[in-house]
Amino acid sequence: MGLHLIDIYRSPNIGVFLKASDRFLLVPKGLAQTKTDKFCSSLGVTAVPSSVGDSRLLGPLVAMNGNGMLLSRLAEDYEVSELKSATGLNVQRFESKLTAVGNLVVANDRCALISPILDGRAASQVKDVLGTEVERTHIGEYYQVGSLVVATNRGAAVYPGLDEKEVARLGSLLGVDAYPTSVNRGVPYVASGIVANAKNAVVGSQTSGPELVFITRALSV
Repeated sequence: MGLHLIDIYRSPNIGVFLKASDRFLLVPKGLAQTKTDKFCSSLGVTAVPSSVGDSRLLGPLVAMNGNGMLLSRLAEDYEVSELKSATGLNVQRFESKLTAVGNLVVANDRCALISPILDGRAASQVKDVLGTEVERTHIGEYYQVGSLVVATNRGAAVYPGLDEKEVARLGSLLGVDAYPTSVNRGVPYVASGIVANAKNAVVGSQTSGPELVFITRALSV
């Protein structure tokens, strides 16, 4: 299908507002239907209008894969219930005082990479809900692994400041080929501007031609 460049709320930081798996796309409640349809058509998914803690910033507040979904502890009871009903997945609040679970956990259906600042209880919950092996890791000198990696069941786009050995290590953990790239003309926090699954990816409108080449290679789309 090819990568699509698109904005949301006039921002190229689409990953701040959206979260995708191979079956579902979490979109903010009230997002224009034409925009929702464009995202869903690109990714081959069903839209699930959502909020977490009455916020539309779904990217940082959700970690998900094909097996389950972890929501920030800020999530309201009705939001947990709505997402369980809409997806049929195992949906739980993340048992951590840290609220930005999407910035601290990234997963495909094989492995979850988690921030080293998360404790054992949090790691166990990730393994249980997402149904994967769990690996604690830094990304370079940073601990926000969910911000710096976009992982699907076909590939991974990772922080551009890593050396070849570190990129290969992350790919090995996730069971896919990984490739370093930035997004939106040099932004290293790739999850802020890429929303992807095994079928395709959408990226922020500021993404350059060379970045499109790297992202296409990284995610095998």
